[in-house]
Amino acid sequence: MNDKLVFLGLLYFVQGIPYGLQSLLLPVYLRGAGHSLTHIGLTKILYFPWVLKVLWAPLVDRVGTKRRWLVATVSGLALTCLSSAALAPEADIWGVVGTLLAMNALASIQDITVDGAAVGLLKGRSELGLGNMAQVVGYKAGSVFAGGGLLAVIDVAGWGPMFMLLAFVYFGVALFVLGAPVLDNELLRGQAEGRKGVQSDAVHPWRVWRKLMSVPGTPWTMIYVLTYKLGEQGAVTMFPLFLLDHHMTARELGFWNGMIAMCFSICGSSLGGLLLSQFSIGSLMRRVFVMRTVSMVFQSSLLTVLEPSPLMKGMAVLSLSIQHFLGGLITTLTFTTMMHCTQRAEESVQATHYSFLSTLEVLGKLMFGALAGGLVDWVGFPTAFLLFLVLSAGTALHIWKATDTGALREEPK
Repeated sequence: MNDKLVFLGLLYFVQGIPYGLQSLLLPVYLRGAGHSLTHIGLTKILYFPWVLKVLWAPLVDRVGTKRRWLVATVSGLALTCLSSAALAPEADIWGVVGTLLAMNALASIQDITVDGAAVGLLKGRSELGLGNMAQVVGYKAGSVFAGGGLLAVIDVAGWGPMFMLLAFVYFGVALFVLGAPVLDNELLRGQAEGRKGVQSDAVHPWRVWRKLMSVPGTPWTMIYVLTYKLGEQGAVTMFPLFLLDHHMTARELGFWNGMIAMCFSICGSSLGGLLLSQFSIGSLMRRVFVMRTVSMVFQSSLLTVLEPSPLMKGMAVLSLSIQHFLGGLITTLTFTTMMHCTQRAEESVQATHYSFLSTLEVLGKLMFGALAGGLVDWVGFPTAFLLFLVLSAGTALHIWKATDTGALREEPK
């Protein structure tokens, strides 16, 4: 089990680096350069390859091996970083956009491969919880490394050396994957036998669609992953920029939001994996979503304070920490729910099924994240956060109903 956790954690770590660059480093960099919140929100469009990954997930399912896909994508990420190191972001903004788009495309293909490996490797409720903990913690650690750590030193190290460092990290991971014994597992090889049946599905995509939708629990899970982060995503995206406008410098924000708050997120994700081995997922989600709604009430109340003060800065850091802690916990619970649903699918479409659900998860966050900046520019921070709060409360009610009568209802023993 330890080998599985190290393998999954490391790959999700490097997969989180592009997200950290875009979600934590780029918005602060652009805001400091004077760009509007609307323009900053539109950078979410660079995540578009994640929305399309379900289209090439069947290709990963039936062509080549997971080792080859992983080595190719991670090496491609290293080469992309080398290209970005040669750019000057002030003069070559479109070149930076192109490299970030390429990084997202490669990371999305890597994600399909690692998710497919995880579905085959993790067995039982305990392994699912710990495996998804490694997934979320690794991804968030990569995000913290890229968006928090690099943001804090970019003024000193510079753009080029920062991307050279990332290139060396990616090349090292590619070598690790090349010799990873965990990919020799017979559970993963067995998927090759299922490819024969998938060949006929290549010319009948509706057959694949029917297989996906026939998996028990899929319709409810689709709605859930599309909506569970809407309110939280708006707050996570916009509250740091409110602090940048009124209470914190970019360096302070990089430290508190990019590193400290994200460390709380990792703690929440880790706790989620441990709790899943002790308690049912339905009862955990029911309580945590209510707690998230209460935390958003607290954060929204801070928007009325515009004058800088040590007390306000402390309350803001507390709010960020709570928000990221609960968000990390919820993410682990969510990805465990998705993987549990996928394991009910036929083995030949499991990677496609999980990619489909994770695409919807990204799509829900991407759409609202892209619109949140325009919404704040239009109606202001207080009104926008009231909407975020309503959306969060609606998701809590959705979960509450599911634990009583729906997909998360516990069967009597």
